Amino acid sequence: MRTVYPFSAIVDQEGMKKALILTVIDPTIGGILIRGQRGTAKSTAVRALAQLLPSIEVVKGCPFNCHPSDPRLMCDDCRKRFKESYTPLPSISQKMRVVELPIGATEDRVIGTLDMETALQTGQRSFEPGILAEVHRGFLYVDEINLLPDHLVDILLDAAAMGVNYVEREGISFSHPSRFVLVGTMNPEEGELRPQLMDRFGLCVEVRGIEDPVVRQEVVVRRLAYDRDPDTFLEQWRLQDERLGQAISRAQQSVSSIELSPEALSAISHICSDLKIDGHRGDITMAKAAVALSAYYGHKRVREQDVREAATLVLPHRIRRSLMDDEASFSVEAVDQSIEKAKKTANFAEIAPPSEKKKTSLSPREDRDKVTTRVYAIGEASYDLTFPEVKARGLRQAPSGRSVKAPAPFEGAYVRSILPRGKPKDIALDATVRTAALFQSRRREKDRVSLVIRPTDVRVKWRQKKSGRCILFVVDASGSMGVQAQMRETKAAILSLLTRAYQSRDRVGLIVFQGTQARLLLPPTVSVDLARRYLKTIPTGGKTPLASGLALGLATLRMERLKHPDEEALMVVVSDGRANVAFNGGDPLDDAVKVARQIKKAPVNVMFLDTEIDPCAFGYGWDLARIMKATYIPLEQLDARRLVSLIT
Repeated sequence: MRTVYPFSAIVDQEGMKKALILTVIDPTIGGILIRGQRGTAKSTAVRALAQLLPSIEVVKGCPFNCHPSDPRLMCDDCRKRFKESYTPLPSISQKMRVVELPIGATEDRVIGTLDMETALQTGQRSFEPGILAEVHRGFLYVDEINLLPDHLVDILLDAAAMGVNYVEREGISFSHPSRFVLVGTMNPEEGELRPQLMDRFGLCVEVRGIEDPVVRQEVVVRRLAYDRDPDTFLEQWRLQDERLGQAISRAQQSVSSIELSPEALSAISHICSDLKIDGHRGDITMAKAAVALSAYYGHKRVREQDVREAATLVLPHRIRRSLMDDEASFSVEAVDQSIEKAKKTANFAEIAPPSEKKKTSLSPREDRDKVTTRVYAIGEASYDLTFPEVKARGLRQAPSGRSVKAPAPFEGAYVRSILPRGKPKDIALDATVRTAALFQSRRREKDRVSLVIRPTDVRVKWRQKKSGRCILFVVDASGSMGVQAQMRETKAAILSLLTRAYQSRDRVGLIVFQGTQARLLLPPTVSVDLARRYLKTIPTGGKTPLASGLALGLATLRMERLKHPDEEALMVVVSDGRANVAFNGGDPLDDAVKVARQIKKAPVNVMFLDTEIDPCAFGYGWDLARIMKATYIPLEQLDARRLVSLIT
């Protein structure tokens, strides 16, 4: 029998564990999003949660886990049976389920489909439940939720918002209750989550690797002990898990009696107002989380420390902040200031104040470069792309810059089936058989074969293929030119492009060349937070190794095309074309020309932004652009709006 690592044995990560416990105490909080680095026990914690979940009563024999006495949590059949006598339906006790969305799950598996066995035997349309039926009154766990296909995300959003799963397909019109709590894990470095889905999560926690060597050692010791003898390890932690489960059960029973005073509500409203939280979902969720925390701690009323702790779990992912800087990021200090303001206006009385208040901000640290080079700030974001037209001399066809979301023959994910247009290709066998199954009882009598498929039954696969671009900036960060405005606007352009990445599937990277070599500072990514962290510390100054920058850019794009063959590659070179550092010990400019000729032969689109003050003075930029067959754009003053508009 498969064992699960015990929840209580997870070292540190208290914020993540506390958030998971709160969603068990009050599932209406709205679920939890766990963001963090690889190898931080995200998946382990969620799977271990199942061992702590209390039992629930479900209608015996019902595939939808209906409540035996609450019509709001019943399917149509159970509700009809309940209304006949208004007595609880026969039930059984079972653990609350944590249903994991399988990798590569199809739409049919998620929402349900036609029951093939019934259709073949009787010719009657019957519904076969899917994952959204299994997860009713439970938890839906989605690992790497930021990588989930868009069409499945939309299905989950609709079901989570309405609490009902509606199915309309293959002649079936069916609906059933599907109230569940989303539990998602993600690594921000692999891409951000769609804003529509992010807002559905009541709680969000950021987990990081443990830095203390002693604590890290304890992680290894416990894991090795579990792998060596799981049964013995589970027995060692059984008592702690049982105590935690009992505490959760007590909190579930008392959560409805916890007092949420007007003073506590005033503090919650002040915090959300001062932090400029959009909408009112943050206020409501924060109130629920504070009540659940109070119940978990065994209190009878919400305390100030409950409000403060709830804010750290509910608000960080709801902060409205500029994508060009992170000054508006969440901090406990801002919460404390709002609580103090609420005290003055509503006489909020603190009960049992915490001995210590954490003053650490959750905003990323800004490292200081100790060398003589300078680091320039990121420019302001501007989404108004209306400006005087910039004339560009196109030497190579400009990239389209749009992702593809359309039927792609024999490529892409199989999303659904459709009627064929013309001669059927890429036949959807499952949908074809389901359609034909309804008529087999009549066709068998006439043709006397096991399965009769007519041309009208044939369905073909509708596939969805998303192919974005890999946009790689190769930027001159030397001291040979006025780099302050250039670097500031380039950073702003990169972040502006990344804000649209979740729609266009574009990935953006950055190479800078200065001193004696080029460096890949930002690997191609769709993560705005990751990009901001890297962009804040780009140094400038020194010589101009142009050939090294171009060569690294070409090598990077070649490697990315091997990983993502469907992507278009775009190299954006920002330079004045002057080179004074040789690549292979020869003439610096000759080396740059040799690399440019290699780029010309590669399947890469190139845009050359010439930052030379007077392009007619030397013309190095124009010469290199001509050799690479790049789109040449002379810019006397680089502007983020122009750059974004030209690329998109």
